[in-house]
Amino acid sequence: MKISLITACYNSAGTIKTAIESVLSQRNAEIEYIVVDGGSTDGTVDIIKEYSTRSTRSTRLTFKWLSEKDRGMYDAINKGIKMATGDIVGILNADDVLAADDTLAKIAAQFEENIDAVYADIRFVKTGDSVEDLRNAQTVRYCSASRFKPWMFRFAVMVPHPSFYCRRECFDRLGMYSLDYRICADFELVLRFLGIAKLPSKYLPECVVVMRMGGASTAGWRSNIEINREDLRALKTNGVWSCLPLIYLKYFFKIWGFIFPSLSSK
Repeated sequence: MKISLITACYNSAGTIKTAIESVLSQRNAEIEYIVVDGGSTDGTVDIIKEYSTRSTRSTRLTFKWLSEKDRGMYDAINKGIKMATGDIVGILNADDVLAADDTLAKIAAQFEENIDAVYADIRFVKTGDSVEDLRNAQTVRYCSASRFKPWMFRFAVMVPHPSFYCRRECFDRLGMYSLDYRICADFELVLRFLGIAKLPSKYLPECVVVMRMGGASTAGWRSNIEINREDLRALKTNGVWSCLPLIYLKYFFKIWGFIFPSLSSK
């Protein structure tokens, strides 16, 4: 079962190496790695070119890439999905790394059952210069999907998007990432797939992605205000009633990730 893993990037020379290396290190999985660059000017494209020609530990990996102007991250991801030929599609941000060398093999194994989507846990760390540094760094925040239930969508709570993998044919049937959202097209898509379409899904009880702090979801209160407004719009667009006071209650769901960051040291 082949996984098409997509990385969307723009001027990511400082982090793209670790993302790519964490993919090239994967074992026992058939992988199609697709990097979609938005026309970077900082050397990102040179790094992508270099890695695209390197040999890997596994002969079951193909590397595709594209560099051209786009309409933002979600447009780039959509381009990657259109390029994908795998059975399963997943996303790896340019700032992130896969949590272990067998992560994609474990995810692919879950799809042997009659399911359309798999989700798992992620964790945040402050920094790291290499894949191993990031994997071994102390956890600042741990986001577990173990307690997730579909009714939580009303509070704008979803499974960690970087851990979400789905059969490619579901995008043909249910649509791709909406370009109407600057930050929360991921929430809208997961809501549409798991909450509205109710795709058969499974929780994998382990961390699959290590993320650096500092992305849009951790960028401070101004970003959170915009996120919450977009979340509310996504809910209304999909016919799910909610309101901002209800959405702000989601931080009670998330607090466990701050109080008990040691839930996972891996």
